[in-house]
Amino acid sequence: MNATTPSDATPQFALDEAQRAIAEMARGFADERLAPHALEWDAARHFPLDVIREGAALGMGGIYVREESGGSGLTRLDAALIFEALATGCPAVSAYMSIHNMVAWMVDRFGDDAQRRDVLPALVSMEHLASYCLTEPGAGSDAAALKTKAVRDGDDYVLDGVKQFISGAGATDLYLVMARSGGAGPRGISSFLVPKDTKGLGFGANERKMGWNAQPTRQVVFESCRIPARFRLGAEGEGFRIAMSGLDGGRVNIGACSLGGAQAALEKAQRYMGEREAFGRRLEDFQALQFRLADMATELEAARLFLWSAAAALDRGEADATRRCAMAKRIATDTGFNVANNALQLFGGYGYLAEYGIEKIVRDLRVHQILEGTNEIMRLIVARGLIGRNA
Repeated sequence: MNATTPSDATPQFALDEAQRAIAEMARGFADERLAPHALEWDAARHFPLDVIREGAALGMGGIYVREESGGSGLTRLDAALIFEALATGCPAVSAYMSIHNMVAWMVDRFGDDAQRRDVLPALVSMEHLASYCLTEPGAGSDAAALKTKAVRDGDDYVLDGVKQFISGAGATDLYLVMARSGGAGPRGISSFLVPKDTKGLGFGANERKMGWNAQPTRQVVFESCRIPARFRLGAEGEGFRIAMSGLDGGRVNIGACSLGGAQAALEKAQRYMGEREAFGRRLEDFQALQFRLADMATELEAARLFLWSAAAALDRGEADATRRCAMAKRIATDTGFNVANNALQLFGGYGYLAEYGIEKIVRDLRVHQILEGTNEIMRLIVARGLIGRNA
């Protein structure tokens, strides 16, 4: 074995220069285009499509879509850096952008040449924005129990059913839909691309939510919704596998969004402690509060390194990548929420006021422990892997 010097060793616990530049680029966009408007968007329940589309000029419309397909061709680790940085400006907007990128990647990964040619350019440029439709009113954690039907009729499929909790619904242009085209269970599910203007496609009311107000959440309703068979993504019966393949990356992405929101909360708390005085001293001079701040920073950094490790495992296609992504999602979303909640506590009563921006972060991050698979399901995935391995 030949010894290596620090200059030629492959870095395993640090970002390289290109990755740091990617993170700085995304943080700059968040600081300039997201953070100044985040409270206003939240209060008005405004979905900032124009600002989201500006991200396409920076390669954010197809972050890990292959370069030959028109995308940026970056890694899942690169994507995690981007979504974390964007979430420092607004977790809700960053999370939607991660969903759009997941759909674009799925078209690139599982689509045929015609679909990549016809669909991807508009997604990568963000001329068209996308939504992901898996969850149903009666099928959340048990996604394989979904009931939306896709019945073959000649050269078409006819879709009937309802999807629930769909981000961007009603405002986006393309819907990646999982529907039952065969028998019961996961092998009976196929995936379909449904354009917004398809006859029979409708939307429920914009849900009133605890957080994530900067993106709409609606039901997506299919009533005799007829689409050409060429709009099926992948083979018949392959939909569940396609859906699950997207969720590994989606879990890393949403974990990254939690870290970004928590990082912003930590930075706000640190600034506040340097300005606020109590009992004749600045808050940052009280050792108990210093220790609280130190614990928050330490826990956030530990979750960040865990998430990077899972993203790298996904990039390498390691056999245990699904388990590691589930672990990272659970750790990152729990830690992110806890850090943001502790930051609110450091503000005292002011943290409860909307103008300081901390309570918005707490509200936005709470749902991350539920979506992309609840954290209870993440534990189930990890436990099954351990039991199966030891059996």
